[in-house]
Amino acid sequence: MRRARVLTGAGLALALGFCGTGVWTYAQARGDDSLAYGRARDEALADGRERLAVLNTLDASSRQRARAGIQDWRAASTGPLREELGRTAPRKGASARGTVTEAALTALDTRAGTAKLVATVRVEVTPAGTKPPTTDRKRLEAVLARTGEGEWKVKALSAVPLPRTAKEDEGR
Repeated sequence: MRRARVLTGAGLALALGFCGTGVWTYAQARGDDSLAYGRARDEALADGRERLAVLNTLDASSRQRARAGIQDWRAASTGPLREELGRTAPRKGASARGTVTEAALTALDTRAGTAKLVATVRVEVTPAGTKPPTTDRKRLEAVLARTGEGEWKVKALSAVPLPRTAKEDEGR
């Protein structure tokens, strides 16, 4: 009888120790700064991918659709880029649909609310008329800024030149 009480007490102490360790580990992870940084990184990356796809898409099958696409561009951007895109005149013509195929953050400053993103984008261009669509690949670098609403928007956008291959150099 005494042996059973000792074993029960030891088992209970062991279970309480295990539970206490689990609670302590959970509390450490929940309050960890790297967890908050990881969340911010994931949000910036997701918002950046979405905004780049929008900035490489335009349905110009009519002036009204082109105007709506330009408004989408403005909603996806901020700062001087937003102002520059707002000056774009809507015209009927070729349409484009951009898809971000790969993207990664190269820098993130959560205190300043800035990030840099590099991405490859596949753009399918459908010319006006009966011409077949073409596909183009772009490598872009975007500077992102966190807005007052907590969203990441594109503040600056530039093309990243593709490295030349030996085959291209032979043709020169």
